[in-house]
Amino acid sequence: MRRGNFKVRIFIFIAIAAFAYLRKCSQEEINPYTGKKQAISLSPQEEIAIGLQSAPGMVQQHGGLHPRSDYQALVDNVGNKLVNSSIAKETPYKYEFHLLADPNTINAFALPGGQIYITYALFSKLDNQDQLAGVLGHEIGHVLGKHSNERITNSKYWQTLIMGSSAIDMGGIAQQYGQGQLLKNGRGDELESDELGVKFMIDAGYNPEEMIGVMQILKAAAGPNRVPEFQSTHPDPENRIEKIREAIKKYKKAS
Repeated sequence: MRRGNFKVRIFIFIAIAAFAYLRKCSQEEINPYTGKKQAISLSPQEEIAIGLQSAPGMVQQHGGLHPRSDYQALVDNVGNKLVNSSIAKETPYKYEFHLLADPNTINAFALPGGQIYITYALFSKLDNQDQLAGVLGHEIGHVLGKHSNERITNSKYWQTLIMGSSAIDMGGIAQQYGQGQLLKNGRGDELESDELGVKFMIDAGYNPEEMIGVMQILKAAAGPNRVPEFQSTHPDPENRIEKIREAIKKYKKAS
């Protein structure tokens, strides 16, 4: 009996694995903005809904929004200029830019659907609007690149294997964002967003060379004991700088 039950369980697992794999393959599509083939399970409307649902928790986690309206206006102006001057304007996403009060965490991130954040700790270290454009352009790249959508789809694939479930739990996904579990982009995503950010900066009239200055700020903030690249989900800042220089040459030549 036990051997028979084991065979049944193996058969069920294989069936679930095959279902999950075929479902994931059926969700593959070409991103119309990047040309990249991705497994995507969420519509733009669902991405926007998840981002808006996750937003209050993220704001609270970083000490609320910064009280200086002039700083926020600067973030809005630069962010909106990047969107309105690029292909981002043609997407269905609702881009909104937020300056967080957090004075300690040097960070910027994007939620699905267009909610984009930069902490005051990072904002205060930037030397000019071009560097701010580099940060925000990079985050717009994550949204347009559907990187969160791709991570959610992969997460759902593994959940289906483990739990045998295929429904999307919006509340659960929003909670994972609040806990930072789905905010971590891979190296490929970071490099793609760097390249998109360079293009957005050039399209909007900002100096893309200043994105190299942003990388130097991030490198200095990480300190001498930063995690080696092979142990990290993020590329080393020096490697990112090299790729940014390549992107600058590519898009300046194209323009």
